[in-house]
Amino acid sequence: MNAKPPRAEAAWPIVGVKDHKAASVFRPEALLREARRQRELPLVAVPEICVLDPDGDVVRHLKRTGAGRVHEGWACYHTELLAFDFDGIGEVGIVGCAVGAPFAVLIAEQLFASGCRLLVSVTSAGQITPIGPTPYFVLIERALRDEGTSYHYLPPATFAEAPDSKLLNRAEQALRGLTGISVHRGPTWTTDAPYRETEAAIASARDLGVLAVEMEAAALYAFANARGQSVICFAHVTNAMAQVEGDFEKGEADGTIATLAVVAAVVRAWSASPRTPGFG
Repeated sequence: MNAKPPRAEAAWPIVGVKDHKAASVFRPEALLREARRQRELPLVAVPEICVLDPDGDVVRHLKRTGAGRVHEGWACYHTELLAFDFDGIGEVGIVGCAVGAPFAVLIAEQLFASGCRLLVSVTSAGQITPIGPTPYFVLIERALRDEGTSYHYLPPATFAEAPDSKLLNRAEQALRGLTGISVHRGPTWTTDAPYRETEAAIASARDLGVLAVEMEAAALYAFANARGQSVICFAHVTNAMAQVEGDFEKGEADGTIATLAVVAAVVRAWSASPRTPGFG
C-alpha cells in the first residue's frame, strides 16, 4: 500500500537520454496545414532562399523603403514573411524578430517544410574576444551550446558545428570581396539567458576561443545537422555588452546595408556551387 509509482523526473533533463533519430509526433507540416485551413491561405511555396533577422532591422528597412511585400502563402501563426528581390539572385524571403534558439528553430522547421533550401541567419551579438572595432560580422563555424533547443536534435557536445564546411569555405571566400565590411570566421557562444553573462561565463567562453555571444546559432546548426538542411549563421558584433556609453551602433541604416551585402555574397556562393549531398 505504501509503494510509490516510479519517478519520471530522471527521463526529462535536457541532456538526458533521448532518441534523437525518433520521428516527432507533432510535425511542422501538420501545423502549416491547419494554419492554411483556418486562415484560408493558398498553398504557395516560400522562396528557396530565406533570411532570419532577429533584430528586425532589415525587415523594417524593407517596409520603410517599399522593397518588401508580404508573402501570401506563409502559414506561420507567429510571424510575417516578407519577400524581396536581390539583383541577379531573384526572390528572397525574410522573417524578423525571431529571437532566441526555440523561436529561431521553430521558424526554420516551418520554412524548410514550406520550400526553403537555404537559410541565412544574421543576429546582433556581443563582443567576447576583442578582434577589432565594432561593428563587424563573424561567420560562425561552430557555436557553444549553452541553450536548450539543440539537445533535442543532437546528443550532448560542447559545440554545434556548421552543417556544411564546404559552403562555409565558399562563403568566406565570397565575403573577402566586400568593400568596407569586416568579416571574421570563428566560434560563438549561444545562450538562452543574455542577462546571465557573468564574468566567469565570459572568461570560460573566451578560453574556448569564442569571439561573440548570441542567442540562436547553436540551435540552428544542431537542427541543420539533424535534418540535413543548409543553414549558415552570422553574428553581427555591434556591442561590448553596453559596458561603455554609445554602444550598440550598427552602422549605416542600422546595419541593414552591410547585412544585405553579406547575405547577397553568401547566396551567390551557394547558388554557384554544387550541392553537398544531404544539404540544400
